[in-house]
Amino acid sequence: MIGFSERPWLVAVLLMVLIVQGMDVALGSQQVPAMFVFGDSIVDVGNNNYLNSYAKCNYPPYGIDYPTGPSCRFSNGKNFVDLLGDLLGLPSPPAYANPSTIGARILGGVNYASAAGGILDESGRHYGERYSLSQQVLNFENTLNQLRTMLSGTALSQYLARSITVMVIGSNDYINNYLMPSLYPSSYIYNPQDYGNLLLNRYTRQILALNSLGLRKFFLAGIAPLGCIPNQRASGRSPPDQCVNSVNQMLGTFNEGLRSLVQQLNSNHPGSIFSYGNIYGALGDMLNNPAAYGFGVVDRACCGIGRNQGEVTCTPFLTPCADRSQYVFWDAYHLTQAASSVLAQRAFSGPQSDCYPINIQQIAQL
Repeated sequence: MIGFSERPWLVAVLLMVLIVQGMDVALGSQQVPAMFVFGDSIVDVGNNNYLNSYAKCNYPPYGIDYPTGPSCRFSNGKNFVDLLGDLLGLPSPPAYANPSTIGARILGGVNYASAAGGILDESGRHYGERYSLSQQVLNFENTLNQLRTMLSGTALSQYLARSITVMVIGSNDYINNYLMPSLYPSSYIYNPQDYGNLLLNRYTRQILALNSLGLRKFFLAGIAPLGCIPNQRASGRSPPDQCVNSVNQMLGTFNEGLRSLVQQLNSNHPGSIFSYGNIYGALGDMLNNPAAYGFGVVDRACCGIGRNQGEVTCTPFLTPCADRSQYVFWDAYHLTQAASSVLAQRAFSGPQSDCYPINIQQIAQL
């Protein structure tokens, strides 16, 4: 067991949390000046619409439950980061690639996430253009140059330090790289442990780059149990009603390593806070105890074709299931709004088993 004397940064963080928890912060009131989002299709809000990419969802039935219809989100409605924005009292940040994302519109944050993008530059290349994580960081630097024209040096530093950075990435490095040996050589070069460490090393570089540019509050989401998504259930590597355990097991190096990385980053950067989001555990709870969360269907998609509705994702105008609230998975890879809402709430206000060392609400209050 780790003693508090061995983790002085954690003592400081917990003391600050105890102080600010006495404040009355109303849910839905703006709690941070901005949110900057980096990631993949789980949190993409339309960047790929402006790229020469096959990874797009700007057609029905995507967005069937979104107020404006198809919204370039891989969901029936809102996605994980939209729902976090609601909890933080922020509008969901606009897509970086949207030509209208300029001027005052960037002051509430920007979303750089790109469907098919990964930590490795090559992940997802068979989908065409996408922003890898390294490109997303470069895109943030462009935003920073714009912000410098609107905020003075001190004001900009404070703004960045108080803003929250949400990073949800890594799934494509497995689904659209390591698990596709016919297109990518990574599984021939690396065993699962070495590959997980490779991802962590590359990820660390980009996190530190963002930190060096002034961002100080980070939520780093782990990878979900990919062996349980309809796409993997449809692969035939397990019975249709079971997850592909071999896929889930190979994620351990990355997820456990990311949690350890958070500890190291907090120790080495006392002016910043990094928190690990245990998405694997939270989604696993939903899949193991669906009734407790109001779900009835966990082994197939609401919208899709073939085995587990996971062989082909939503094609244009395909009729989805009638009751989306009963389904955990919307398509072959992504969650319904209902399932994303559970994950967002747990990331926002969950215990240390969900967010380590503190949750997003606590990060926002620091």
